[in-house]
Amino acid sequence: MPAIRSTLVRRGIAAIAALPLLTLAACGYGSDAKKDDSAKIVAGAQKIDGLDSVKIGYFGNLTHATALVANQKGFFQKQLGATKATYQVFNAGPSEIEALNSGSIDIGWIGPSPSINGYTKSDGKSLRIIGGSASGGVKLVVNPKKITSLQDVKGKKIATPQLGNTQDVAFLNWIASQGWKVDAQSGKGDVSVVRTDNKVTPDAFKSGSIDGAWVPEPTASKLVAEGGKVLLDEASLWPDKKFVITNIIVRQAFLKEHPKAVEAVLKASVETNKWINANPDQAKAAANKQLEADSGKALSAKVLDPAWKSIQFTDDPLAATLDTEAQHAVKAGLLDKPKLDGIYDLTLLNQILKAAGEPAVSDAGLGVK
Repeated sequence: MPAIRSTLVRRGIAAIAALPLLTLAACGYGSDAKKDDSAKIVAGAQKIDGLDSVKIGYFGNLTHATALVANQKGFFQKQLGATKATYQVFNAGPSEIEALNSGSIDIGWIGPSPSINGYTKSDGKSLRIIGGSASGGVKLVVNPKKITSLQDVKGKKIATPQLGNTQDVAFLNWIASQGWKVDAQSGKGDVSVVRTDNKVTPDAFKSGSIDGAWVPEPTASKLVAEGGKVLLDEASLWPDKKFVITNIIVRQAFLKEHPKAVEAVLKASVETNKWINANPDQAKAAANKQLEADSGKALSAKVLDPAWKSIQFTDDPLAATLDTEAQHAVKAGLLDKPKLDGIYDLTLLNQILKAAGEPAVSDAGLGVK
């Protein structure tokens, strides 16, 4: 975006537009995802564009299940032939953008706010959004003993994952729509907005230090498992109940130099989303298996099942909703008015969709010219 306001940058809040979770999964940019036997390179397969590998990044969240499943079931490796698919798992948007800019990854699954931030801070030179992945999966969960209606949120302590991240901006926008006032940077006002790492939000909720949270899955369902109640599903605030929560991005240089490799990853993504939607139970299990491989811990059924139901997997990047989310950040005072022209390049995706007999998806006028 022209950029996040300089006062925030001076404070070192480079993570303003991060996705949930503040800390890295390991030292460096992220942890390496564990490989599955289904991802073995088939004998006789050929390398794409002469590449030894394509480096793919994603988060250990269910909202990134397209990447989780494609890794676990070998869809990426199938399309890449003898070019090896390698993976890094991230917990923070800025770290994934940094990895993309440095060449540590080539393609990544990431949320709208870090996509916007990465694009605008580089004056439109770092990345392109080349496809969609998921919609929804964000809820306001509260302590039903303290909050029984939306009006009861006033005066309470509500957590969001991070200052200026996608959910933080959405909550601040909802607060404003209620006619309440909150200082966006401090979180103080008619509602106390408490920026809390998703890893510790369930414990904070359990201890009573927060009264609720506006968070993505599976954190929302973890709070419900601790006795919380879903007061609002963010999808209800959007037209057709759809809004982008996960995009696919690529380094612009990599897209220019290796379009066939990018096309292969996009084909795998489209194939994966089709398989997920046709086999929801198997897909849910595959995503959970990969989460366990990446983090060492699978989700329980009481968390996994409701979380999975609230997420829609789609190839459509829902570009108009990304533009709206950027406007919400500007309105909240967290962002100067961004120039998003050229953030999308859906050429390869629409070619793949056309070949599959599917309709083209729109870039909402924000595509490359």
